Amino acid sequence: MLFVRSLFFNIICYSTLFIGCCFNSLIGVFSPRTTIKIWNYYFIPFLVWSLRHIAGIKIEIRGSEHIRQEGVIYAGKHESALETYILTNYIRKASFILKKELTYIPLFGWAQYFYGMIPVDRSAGSAAMKNMLRHAQIKVNEHRPIIIFPEGTRRRPGEEPTYKPGVALLYQHLNLPVVPLATNTGFFWAKSSFLRYPGKVIFEFMEPIAPGLDKKGFMTELQNRIESKCAELNAETIAAYPYVADKLAKRN
Repeated sequence: MLFVRSLFFNIICYSTLFIGCCFNSLIGVFSPRTTIKIWNYYFIPFLVWSLRHIAGIKIEIRGSEHIRQEGVIYAGKHESALETYILTNYIRKASFILKKELTYIPLFGWAQYFYGMIPVDRSAGSAAMKNMLRHAQIKVNEHRPIIIFPEGTRRRPGEEPTYKPGVALLYQHLNLPVVPLATNTGFFWAKSSFLRYPGKVIFEFMEPIAPGLDKKGFMTELQNRIESKCAELNAETIAAYPYVADKLAKRN
C-alpha cells in the first residue's frame, strides 16, 4: 500500500511540476511576476492537497506569528525537497538561495529563474558570495523575503550539522532579522527515496534573531536554536510514528 500511494503521488507531483515549469517558462518571458502568482495560488496548493489526500502527509505550521512577507531572512533546516516546494505556500514571493547547478535543468531551471531565485556558484569562492549579496539586496528592495538553508544541502534528521557562513553574510549585509526554521520532513520524504511515508510534517518558525550580533555570536545562536528544536521534533515524530525511526541518522 505504501508503495502504491507513493507511486501515485510521485506521478501526480512530478507531472504537476513538469506542467508548471513548462507553463511558467513560457509566461515568464512576458511577465515574471505572473509566474509567482501561478505557482503560489494554483500549483503549490494542489501539491499540498495531493500530499494530504494521496500520500497521507499532513502539514502543520507552528510559530505562524513569526511569518512575515517582507523585510526578513528565513534560515531553515533542509531535509528533503519538500521544503523547496511547500514553503512558498506560506511565505509568499520568497526568493530562495540555491545552488547554481539547479538552474541548468531544462524547464525547471528556467522556471526558477523567472520566479526570482538566487543561484550561487559554490565553486566561485568570494565572487559567488558577492554576487549572492548583490542579488539578495535586489530582492529585498522588491519587498521579497529571503529563504536560505545554512547547510547548503539536504541532511538526514539528526545528522551532524555543517552550517556554512553564507547565512551570516546575508544577516550582516542586509541588516535584517533572521527567523530560524526547524522541520522534520526527512522522516516522511527521505533524501534519495522513492517512498513517501504518511504522517505529520511540521514546520516550526521561531522568534527572529535581531540584527546586530557579530558573526560568531549569530552562527552559534542560529545553530543552537535550529538544532535543539529539530531534536525536539525528531523525538516527537518518532514517538508518534515509530515506523520512521530508521530515518534518524546514527551519530558516533
